[in-house]
Amino acid sequence: MAGQFNLIVVLSLCLSLCLFPYATSAILNRKYYAKTCPNVETIVRNAVKTKFQQTFVTVPATIRLFFHDCFVQGCDASVIIASSGNNTAEKDNPDNLSLAGDGFDTVIKAKAAVDAVASCKNKVSCADILAMATRDVIALSGGPSYAVELGRLDGLISTAASVNGKLPQPTFNLDQLNSLFAANGLSQTDMIALSAAHTVGFSHCSKFSNRIYNFSGQNPVDPTLNKAYATQLQSDCPKDVDPRIAINMDPNTPQIFDNMFFKNLQQGKGLFTSDEVLFTDARSKPTVNRWARNATDFQRVFVNAITRLGRVGVKTGNNGNIRRDCAAFN
Repeated sequence: MAGQFNLIVVLSLCLSLCLFPYATSAILNRKYYAKTCPNVETIVRNAVKTKFQQTFVTVPATIRLFFHDCFVQGCDASVIIASSGNNTAEKDNPDNLSLAGDGFDTVIKAKAAVDAVASCKNKVSCADILAMATRDVIALSGGPSYAVELGRLDGLISTAASVNGKLPQPTFNLDQLNSLFAANGLSQTDMIALSAAHTVGFSHCSKFSNRIYNFSGQNPVDPTLNKAYATQLQSDCPKDVDPRIAINMDPNTPQIFDNMFFKNLQQGKGLFTSDEVLFTDARSKPTVNRWARNATDFQRVFVNAITRLGRVGVKTGNNGNIRRDCAAFN
């Protein structure tokens, strides 16, 4: 009987791990630094606010940095590591070269502000600072504020090769998006909510030029694009101009974190194929329509989604540490 009982326990544990591979929320704690650095959230928030007042780019740059970090090796700040002589780090993978420097700078300055407090020095991870900073820039740009779960350690590995195939591409269809998000324990609803981060920030012309020039033999312009919007995009991004020129992803309220993203999709003004497909695919269209009508419902689901995103691949124990310098391993 004892042997059977032990076998049942082992099988139950294995089943739990298989069914809930992303159940890291128990590791994280909103009060994680209550004793070691009780004012950490205020310190980070003040540093982020100062950076925000210097440039709005702080907002989309920080959000995108968080997303690119979590989707590669988990939320462990590995994307912030600088390449060294014998290692090409994540940030130098081609998919990360467009990450704006203001995102990195936001985390580094917030880390410096935290470490300037003697009792907090080297007590707070860069991964947690990035998670808090992301919440703060969202709130500063008009989006929801929410409680951030804390307790992540910083990763010990950062390689450019690890990024390959881990990030969504602007040409993805719904199946490809769902597959990539599901690999990180996130649902289609999470994916649609998180995609709305494109309501702030900018994109380089090269990321969507395929939709406005030579889309197909009979349709030089993607027919799902609003015609007037396509004409405007061609004006902003002519063929003979540097493709690195950037334009706002949201043509209406580019500096407000709101539900305009979904209203734009309804009008054929999703900048990327991977955005507009959320409206053109019947499986996701009802969600787009619902959140275009109801900003409060969107914000509620977005908070749940970004909280789940922050649980992906959390490092604990010997799998991580707290970096003294966010851009370099200890």
